[in-house]
Amino acid sequence: MNEEPLHKLAGKPPSASAVEMVHLVLPNHANQLGNLLGGQLMQWMDIAAALVAMRHAGKVCVTAAVDSISFLEPIRVGHIVHILASVNRAFRTSLEVGVKVFREDPINGTRTHAASAYLTFVAIDQYGKPLPVPPVEPQTAEEWRRWREAELRRQQRLHQRELLRQLRQHPSEDVPQQFLQQ
Repeated sequence: MNEEPLHKLAGKPPSASAVEMVHLVLPNHANQLGNLLGGQLMQWMDIAAALVAMRHAGKVCVTAAVDSISFLEPIRVGHIVHILASVNRAFRTSLEVGVKVFREDPINGTRTHAASAYLTFVAIDQYGKPLPVPPVEPQTAEEWRRWREAELRRQQRLHQRELLRQLRQHPSEDVPQQFLQQ
């Protein structure tokens, strides 16, 4: 597969734009059971990922998609939330940011992986038109793994988009088999 060149923009390593945000879960962040509201955590994750996207792109970036958000463990009032976000891969005008959330017990310091998500951002100009973004230059084996996996997730998103387009165009017909096969 040939990717379009990224307009000869200088590449950047993920570490140049990585973010860690820390929050204390207070009662106003929680539901009636004392657990952090999923929507509150999603907002914090989106903000962390947006900071990464804008740092990497050097431009205003907007959230285009949130993929595979997984709530793995409950986070309770009094827990400390650590949100780690870094760019996985850049495409022509978009980029994928991975977000990993840990809950910390402030008494014993135990950290547990509590949530993860992948967010796609698009860099835009003042008129809302997409702009090119710099490529990601992975430096570590982990960054290379995330870089490769981001392409797979992108292909899945594009495949799903095409499948949905076909379904909308032909709502009363069976979907052609080539769109159902991965």
